[in-house]
Amino acid sequence: MSDKKPWLDIIGIGEDGVDGLSSQARARLDAAQVIIGGDRHHTLAPSVGAQRVSWPSPFDAMIETIRSYEGRNLVVLVTGDPLWYSVGARICRAIPPGEIRFHPQLSAFQWASARLGWSLADLATLTIHGRANSQIVSHLAPNTRLLILTQNSESPDAVAKLLVERGFGDSRMWALAALGGEREQHFDGHAKSWRHAIPDFHILAVECIADEDATWYPRTGGLPDDAFIHDGQMTKRDVRAVTLSKLAPYPDAVLWDVGAGCGSVGIEWMRAARGALALAIEPNQSRREMIATNAVQLGTEKIELIEGKAPGALSGLAVPDAIFIGGGLTSEGVFETCWEALRNGGRLVANVVTLESEARLAALHARHGGELVRIGVQIAEPVGPYRGWRAAMPVTQWSVVKRGGRGE
Repeated sequence: MSDKKPWLDIIGIGEDGVDGLSSQARARLDAAQVIIGGDRHHTLAPSVGAQRVSWPSPFDAMIETIRSYEGRNLVVLVTGDPLWYSVGARICRAIPPGEIRFHPQLSAFQWASARLGWSLADLATLTIHGRANSQIVSHLAPNTRLLILTQNSESPDAVAKLLVERGFGDSRMWALAALGGEREQHFDGHAKSWRHAIPDFHILAVECIADEDATWYPRTGGLPDDAFIHDGQMTKRDVRAVTLSKLAPYPDAVLWDVGAGCGSVGIEWMRAARGALALAIEPNQSRREMIATNAVQLGTEKIELIEGKAPGALSGLAVPDAIFIGGGLTSEGVFETCWEALRNGGRLVANVVTLESEARLAALHARHGGELVRIGVQIAEPVGPYRGWRAAMPVTQWSVVKRGGRGE
């Protein structure tokens, strides 16, 4: 925490303008010498006498603009709750929270749940504002309710189209515009027949109803192999489920997927936890293209594609919280570079199928500890008019947690 006193007020404002502000927020707004906000925010607070500053362009210049007014009574106006899919979180990454006073207003999510009678604790809150519409794909499942911050008036049509393509055409949709204000409007219908002209400023609600042939996958590890485009070089479903359980995804964690293939492990890592990020290191261009396609189809477009071969391609990457080595373990320097980069408390999992790689794993296990297992899977397949068990190639897996530079 900073020793400096708060010098920046970030005030959430709603459609009811200054009349909806708390007495403390109104007092800070009235005392402001400088107000930074979008055109809409300035319109909602027209009577306050202060220097008006619009959001800078590009938006990345925002922090520099805010800091330039330090020492004056500065207010930043945002919509609703400053820390719920708003600029508050971005500002806190650059300015210590102890130097900021937050004044939240009801968020669009709260307004929408109140209008629909939905419990916020029992639904998913998402945003496609400035992000790909495919962000919602990993949340599609029967009986799921979604509240989605949108980009503009075209967003509901795009979401409806996506729902229909995925077999969720019967899903109910509501577009709730200008919530809490005099211009509030509600639109509703089904995805397959959605035909509404929606104002730009709205929130979208979706109650997912799956058709019999709907395409959806759970957030838990082990998607079917045919969920991915691949050339055969992939971590198969049963082994992948075990691998993900050992990697233990958690929010905002970074995974290095070394020898990513079609990206199945990295993509499932990102689906498993909010904000989790995978860096897919893959030298083969056609496989990187497969990863990109799979990421769009499965709602993880933010996956980072790293061209090159380990260990050279690992230089300068974000510090990993977990590492999966799916290929290249016997190449000189791959393990050593990964182990050096892995943060203390991080997990490393390596899967191999060759005798040479297995010998390497056995040596690493002897030196660093951890768990060494062999995973064998047999699948029932036709044998003439009958069925029999066909064994897949066994996979030897080593998993280890790094503690104080050593494994356990």
